[in-house]
Amino acid sequence: MSAVLPASTDGAWRELHEAATVPYKKGGNFAWHFARGKLGRDPVFRGLLERGLIGETHRRVVDIGCGQGLFASLLASMSRMQAQGRWPSAWKRTPAAADYTGIELMPKDVARAEASIGHLQPAPRLVCADMCSAPLPDCDLVVILDVLHYVNIDAQNDVLRRVRDALRAGGNPDARLLLRVGDAASRRGFAISQWVDRTVTRIRGHKVSPTWGRPLAQWVAVLQQLGFRVQSIPMSEGTPFANVLLVADLEPAA
Repeated sequence: MSAVLPASTDGAWRELHEAATVPYKKGGNFAWHFARGKLGRDPVFRGLLERGLIGETHRRVVDIGCGQGLFASLLASMSRMQAQGRWPSAWKRTPAAADYTGIELMPKDVARAEASIGHLQPAPRLVCADMCSAPLPDCDLVVILDVLHYVNIDAQNDVLRRVRDALRAGGNPDARLLLRVGDAASRRGFAISQWVDRTVTRIRGHKVSPTWGRPLAQWVAVLQQLGFRVQSIPMSEGTPFANVLLVADLEPAA
């Protein structure tokens, strides 16, 4: 008997939301409610699927600033759904078994990730470290969502350079960086996003640090200088923010 497909991509997304967030009950009420809220309200996760930005060849994934590892849980849930024959035909297939490395500075978030998703197979690697110094493994896909603004401009550039090197060392012609940033040129939306960011940081039990923003044109320019071909996609739907997703595909080495 063949699997019954979800009636729509909306139905498929609801199924994925439940599957990806239920493991966080193991991490406690905060971990579970935060995961459900983040996955349900942030447009970036479904946006990645709807736009086909994660391909089957993006098997080795590095998630910088991974928090409690929600992206790892989502990848695993997508893999199971595809194996069950329940994947919508409108969505591009994603890796069957992602080799996931998450890098997170905050020990509390890493502890919640380990308690919630440490059982996944293949087991995610969860590294408590500073993104400015943590070694980056050879990879096919790097995800950095709303993180780089926590370090100064020189440090941002260095992280992006090391990401470029890790993707290039991976040898995948489809190597990709998915980078979401705030567009500092949109003053109102950027200010709101920074205020919300500071509030959420406090709620998560972390110290609020200074931030460094840039206009979108500057983000695109630095990525192009590093050898990326860049597409920018507004990623604030349903929110008052000025967030933009930069899809940066690695150009062949000269």
